[in-house]
Amino acid sequence: MMSARAAAARAVAAVLAGRALDAAVDHARGRAAGAEGPLIQQLAYGAVRYWFRLEPLVAARLRRPLKRRDSDIHALLVIALYELLDMRTPDHAAVDAAVEATRALRKPWAGKLVNAVLRGVLRQREALAATEEPVHDHAWPQWLATMIAADWPADWPAIAASGTARAPMTLRVNTLRMARERYQERLAALGHEASAHPSVASALTLSRPLPVEALPGFAEGDVTVQDAAAQLAAPLLMPLSGLRALDACAAPGGKTGHLAELGPPAKLVALEQDADRAEDLRATCQRLAIAADIRVADASRPRDWWDGRAFDRILLDAPCSGTGVIRRHPDIRLLRRPSDLDALTVLQDRLLSALWSLLAPGGILLYATCSLLRRENAERIDRFLQRERDAEVIPIAADWGRTEGPGRQILPGEADMDGFFYACLRRH
Repeated sequence: MMSARAAAARAVAAVLAGRALDAAVDHARGRAAGAEGPLIQQLAYGAVRYWFRLEPLVAARLRRPLKRRDSDIHALLVIALYELLDMRTPDHAAVDAAVEATRALRKPWAGKLVNAVLRGVLRQREALAATEEPVHDHAWPQWLATMIAADWPADWPAIAASGTARAPMTLRVNTLRMARERYQERLAALGHEASAHPSVASALTLSRPLPVEALPGFAEGDVTVQDAAAQLAAPLLMPLSGLRALDACAAPGGKTGHLAELGPPAKLVALEQDADRAEDLRATCQRLAIAADIRVADASRPRDWWDGRAFDRILLDAPCSGTGVIRRHPDIRLLRRPSDLDALTVLQDRLLSALWSLLAPGGILLYATCSLLRRENAERIDRFLQRERDAEVIPIAADWGRTEGPGRQILPGEADMDGFFYACLRRH
């Protein structure tokens, strides 16, 4: 079995190569002892979350950059610095464990290098602590920090800080089955404290996260793990009862399930282009015991899947930069590139135009993203309204978020929610 540090290094190296962090950590945990799983996750997520603060300390102490094939050693060095500077692991234990991990990675030649780099940082630790800016100022790639700060100059310090915060574990209670207060009592009986969210009627936020298998009634569909901001989507499409509804980019199925719980619609079609993610969607619908017509299809190509019958409600949870959920998915910092935004905005426009033609007169389309960038949010809807003369904005009056052009924006951390944008459009 591989050590926790070596397994975490492999996971972070996989992220550097383009893999999602959660999938990389799951794979790494499978190669280590079961008891090491939580530590692997803590190390990998911490290193990725603080990569842009810690990696320069490594780079400054290398005589020459490590080769690409040695990205696991590079990751190991960042992980060890996270242990030393943030987890406060005793110096000798963190250094010895990192050196030992080079052998587990079958690169014993790197032991001296790892020892030298870490000892060099330790010798300068007090000086580093005295000169450092707040941790969150180092946690963002510069291009992304510049872009978000330009859109939200007054809010940027709070947004930056939220990016290094750990996201809460929030639940959505299936109110078809029980009142939120009743589920809160079930948790309390098991010793788990949860608070009702003030703006989201179905949401409970746990004081401490739990494995999903420890949630009472999870397997039976009584509850779903879902951020409070994401739980706002389905209510914005009410009423749903007796109507035809489409969830256009549905996996993993959290919002699909919520639509069914609040409706139920007469017909609920859920699309997912990726076959593997469609399996996650099916599993969610099966657990929640909801009836949805699940199709593996590209929502922007209706001719491949549409039966010609118009929808009364359409949820477009559009693919986006994910900049509003960086606290939950810190690998976005490493995986996202500036060039991605051009492709994403083209896709968002294409989806809006394609799905609008499927909406019945008087029907409502809800555009949603987990982005903070105006070019993915208000600008997309403004341009859409210029193209589609039969579209009108339904103003969202709410005690959450803030008015942002034709929609409403939640910034990450507000009411302990992720960053989301919503815009409601009616076809007349």
